[in-house]
Amino acid sequence: MAGGAGEPAGSPRATGIIRGPQDFWGGLALALLALFSLWAGSDLPGMRGFAFGPGTAPRLFGWLLFGVSVIILVNGVISDGPPLQKWGIRAPVLFIASVLFFGATVRPWGLIISSFLTLMIASAASKDVRWVESIIWSAVLTAACVALFIYGLNLPLQLWPR
Repeated sequence: MAGGAGEPAGSPRATGIIRGPQDFWGGLALALLALFSLWAGSDLPGMRGFAFGPGTAPRLFGWLLFGVSVIILVNGVISDGPPLQKWGIRAPVLFIASVLFFGATVRPWGLIISSFLTLMIASAASKDVRWVESIIWSAVLTAACVALFIYGLNLPLQLWPR
């Protein structure tokens, strides 16, 4: 069977009931994430009249994510797609580490240092990282964080360590 649009002829395809494994398994993972978020926010009060409760937005986005994930999952069953590819552990570990690092350091180190270092850790998740560009973008995004959170939203975050 020849490859689909954008695929070279003779590229491997999945066979069986799941014709697009990447879409199927990705949709299933998103559906499980949506169900988890719906369960986690189930004890939050919802909307009363026209007033949003603290559980309204999480529930709304959880149901929207679930609906989109079902569409992706069904697409993986009914349309051809590429097989699953191998993936490394480096990117997910460093991305999660960067989020945890930010949460642990934003109060003691301040927004500027912790956001800059968080972005540098997230940059290291790529195998072909260009460090000079990463430093420049981390500085630009840190400045954008300061402008948005401190000056735009007036959040009470400290900029530097005490």
